[in-house]
Amino acid sequence: MTVHPATTGGAPDRAPDAEGALAPDGRLADSTGISDPPPAMTAHATDPGVSAPSGRFLAGATLLSAGLAMAAALLGLGRDQALAHLFGAGAETDAFLVAWTLPEMASTLLIEDGMAFVLVPAFSMALARRARGIGEPDPVRALIAASLPRLCLVLAGTAAALAAGAPLLVSVLAPGLPDPSLAVSCTRLTATCVLSFGLAGYCSAALRAHRNYLAPGAIYIAYNIAIITTMLVIGESWGVRSAALGVAIGGCLMAVVQAPSLWRRVAGRDERSATVSGAEYGEERGRSIVPALVCAVLLFALCRQSQVLIERYFASGLPAGAISHLNYAQKIAQLPMSLSMMVCVVTFPVVARAIAEGDTRRAGDRVERDLALMACIVLLGAAVVVACAPQIVQLLFQRGAFTAQDTAATSAVMRVYAIGLLGHTLVGALVRSYFSTGRITWFPLAAMGAGALVTAVLGAWAVDPWGARGIAAANAAGISLTALLLLHGLGPRAVPVHVRRVVAELARLVYAAVCAGGAGLLCAELFDSPAAAVAVCCMCVTVVFLLLARLLDAAGVRSLLLPVTHIVRSSVTRKPRHGR
Repeated sequence: MTVHPATTGGAPDRAPDAEGALAPDGRLADSTGISDPPPAMTAHATDPGVSAPSGRFLAGATLLSAGLAMAAALLGLGRDQALAHLFGAGAETDAFLVAWTLPEMASTLLIEDGMAFVLVPAFSMALARRARGIGEPDPVRALIAASLPRLCLVLAGTAAALAAGAPLLVSVLAPGLPDPSLAVSCTRLTATCVLSFGLAGYCSAALRAHRNYLAPGAIYIAYNIAIITTMLVIGESWGVRSAALGVAIGGCLMAVVQAPSLWRRVAGRDERSATVSGAEYGEERGRSIVPALVCAVLLFALCRQSQVLIERYFASGLPAGAISHLNYAQKIAQLPMSLSMMVCVVTFPVVARAIAEGDTRRAGDRVERDLALMACIVLLGAAVVVACAPQIVQLLFQRGAFTAQDTAATSAVMRVYAIGLLGHTLVGALVRSYFSTGRITWFPLAAMGAGALVTAVLGAWAVDPWGARGIAAANAAGISLTALLLLHGLGPRAVPVHVRRVVAELARLVYAAVCAGGAGLLCAELFDSPAAAVAVCCMCVTVVFLLLARLLDAAGVRSLLLPVTHIVRSSVTRKPRHGR
């Protein structure tokens, strides 16, 4: 299992980028407010036309990004429910999910890591030169004129090549499909996302450099609405091809919703949106470091995303519906992971700022607290998933063409996936610690490569005896190995942390999650209603997990619960005012 924006509401499921909490003037939000700008940027803080964002602005931008991400996640769940209701989990959905591979890969490379790392620094430098009156013609317009036409040509050519080579691509991705023709036609429709996602990523990077987060945060909302609407309108006549057409239409909407905002800023020469990073700083840092760093990040993201290709390759040889069962199980199991990753999204700029200031101890402490808190959230969610997986799947998907047999198969796979949730969360958090230093490191790629190799080898061995569950188990084993390697490698390559202390915290949390999952499993079996079973199971798992975590003082739960306990005790013992 891998993280793709599709889980949280886009083609691949992914949380909002860390840039959402980073102001383009170089100021970062920490847990108490706004830090001062880095020394290299301070000299330009008073340049005319530069408006430093306030703490209220950054807090509002973070809340806005989180709210839009949650809305996109709900729409993504609605999209999956509509897909399951209309087409079930069979050969049709398997064919579409093979074609879905292109949006997953394109989102990672063109909207998230790749485009953001390349273009945000470039637009930030252009805005700084514009604010200081350096460069003629306008640096921002010159950057767009030099980069956008060439990018469009490359993306359009790539999309056309993928559409033309769809039969070959499907045969490589899923050689076991009995009838690949449907997958080929869906792939030709989804291939258009290479161009549309690229334009959406370009606009998103430019707008974030201008300190605009509304339009970039809304792109996956528009994307999912387009897919759902297309399936509901023409699903009866087009079949599952309607979902592929929705991907094509949704990709175009992702670019369209951002274009007006970007046009206003480019045409209006909004000096107030400029970054405080000086031109010398941008030229000195951006040109020598960013390209190599982007290369390392892109290769890591590609290697991580290859887990989806490995899964679908092996699942294509199983009976119809296996790919769909894996997909639905992933979408549900990844929800607690997506929630835990929000912690890392918000605090990543704090870690990067501490590293920039040379305060590695503060950065290490922040990473340790983040790892403990994220593990606490994801393990609590994993315990719920294991305890009441059949009831969750039945409640969310079992209607229309999605049968009780599909529920049983999906819930079995989902329970196996839950074993690897902690590994996926740790990989997502730890890799930021490596790249936050600003130094080029290939260790994350090597660790991810080792994990992908284990996934492929174990998947090939386990697919015959255990089917989709064997593929999910191989995924969990591979990503867990990657997490262990990244944790072990922390040190000179990344933010220094006390690895033994982190491992001890994680062990206590795992023990609490296992006990809570067992208690929740017993409670879920007592109810026939799936809604009642899920509600009681969630309550039971939460209570048992928090009690054990408090007894073991795992992740500092005692200190976290102390203010809550004090508030409750004060409200209970407080005397009513009218009695005085």
